Amino acid sequence: MADLYPKETRSYVMSRIRKRDTKPELLLRRALFALGVRGWRLRAKLPGTPDLVFARVHLAVFVDGCFWHGCPRCAIPRPKSHKQYWGPKLSRNVARDVRVKRELRALGWRTLRVWEHEVIHDPARCAERIATKLAAI
Repeated sequence: MADLYPKETRSYVMSRIRKRDTKPELLLRRALFALGVRGWRLRAKLPGTPDLVFARVHLAVFVDGCFWHGCPRCAIPRPKSHKQYWGPKLSRNVARDVRVKRELRALGWRTLRVWEHEVIHDPARCAERIATKLAAI
């Protein structure tokens, strides 16, 4: 199946996909702030580039996009066009998530992953999960 858009349009669309400050990330940060949780950093130089880093307690938080990281609940189908590209690309993302978690653990960091759909549907609940994890450390 051919792409619906010309190459230039597809390139533009893909370039607009944000790497940071996505809607779920912003929702989560607002919810954390509302709970009184402070002390996170953005864009720390750690493996996997966590979305939020609580350096004092060595907690790295990732907000995983359902499509990009293979959410089992959403089960978003892979694109039908360019299967030779998308299949391996999305599989590498999932494998990288596992590798990054292992690398961070070896460095003494804990990780917490929340799915995009969880944050969009209930950012306060996700923020509470993080607050609970922080309190337990």
